[in-house]
Amino acid sequence: MTTLHCDVNIAFSAFTLDVDCALPLDGVTALFGASGSGKSTLLRIISGLEKRARGVVRFGEEVWQDDNGRTVPPHRRGIGYVFQDARLFAHLSVAGNLRYSARRAGDGCAIRFDDVVDSLDLGPLLNRRTTELSGGERQRVALGRALLAHPRLMLMDEPLASLDEKRKADILPYIERLPGVFRVPTIYVTHNMAEVTRLADRMLVLSEGRVAAQGAVADVLTRLDLYPETGRFEAGAVLTATVIGHNDAYQLTMLDHAGQRIEAPRTDVAVGAQVRLRVRARDVMLATQRPSGISARNVLRGTIREIVEEPDTAFAETLVDIGGASLRSRITRKTVAELGLAPGTPIYAIVKAVTFDRKSLSAMGEISQTPPA
Repeated sequence: MTTLHCDVNIAFSAFTLDVDCALPLDGVTALFGASGSGKSTLLRIISGLEKRARGVVRFGEEVWQDDNGRTVPPHRRGIGYVFQDARLFAHLSVAGNLRYSARRAGDGCAIRFDDVVDSLDLGPLLNRRTTELSGGERQRVALGRALLAHPRLMLMDEPLASLDEKRKADILPYIERLPGVFRVPTIYVTHNMAEVTRLADRMLVLSEGRVAAQGAVADVLTRLDLYPETGRFEAGAVLTATVIGHNDAYQLTMLDHAGQRIEAPRTDVAVGAQVRLRVRARDVMLATQRPSGISARNVLRGTIREIVEEPDTAFAETLVDIGGASLRSRITRKTVAELGLAPGTPIYAIVKAVTFDRKSLSAMGEISQTPPA
């Protein structure tokens, strides 16, 4: 596996980026942080577009930038870049935009034109002008053009930021599919936690131009000290479960996590397939006894692992061990005191809503469960 090393800095009038990190390039790495944290600037440094940066950028054994200011130009780094705006050639058709990129890659390109067209459903668009496309269609063409450049590394700078929710939902499955189909490692910039948990294997969190955290998504999201960066209301956890059956009468899918059953609305994922579950902290209630007579379908046994009380607020962040994995719950400090919660306390986690993201290449998508009130 290739590793991307960055030890770089750049100073602006009101902001300084100072980053030292090593990113394993396998699958999707999310570059996450609030607006203004330096995500896009770091991406421009990696690509070679930011000429004012100082430091070292190394792709495996290749030095793309060194301490003496010597740099490999962007077009020689083997990077596919997808921006917030698609930046297509307006005078060319969709096919013309794609073939332009393919010609620049040369005859040795292992990524075939027809494969890209099929994977992104671009066939019906090939003869259209790019000015006639919707925002989501333009981004699909931009993805295809970047892939046909035969990149060794894909950089995506908030490619969904300018799209409305419907078009985001339309294009997400395509982005989700690409790393597995074309085996191109990807760095994906976003400030949207739902995109992180759906798309990424790893994440790097930036805060005010510095690295706040780095690692597997499931590990980073369960760090209670990171809630200012990961967001109090979007913070949560990612669990892994296995599909164990379907109930056609009630249109439910049953899953197993660490020997405990979870139910979700019916989906066509095959029995035995693994899925990722995103559970937000605000969607987890805690009880010291198993509750009955409630609408929530998912109640999981666990143990309190950690509690961090937020000073000068009413709240506490709680980490619950569920079969070796972790759930987060955001509760009040008064609840902690009244229930006598402490590390090691047996607990029941009442999960009010979950989101499942399939990890298989053949069937990917998002299923949301919100139980009736």
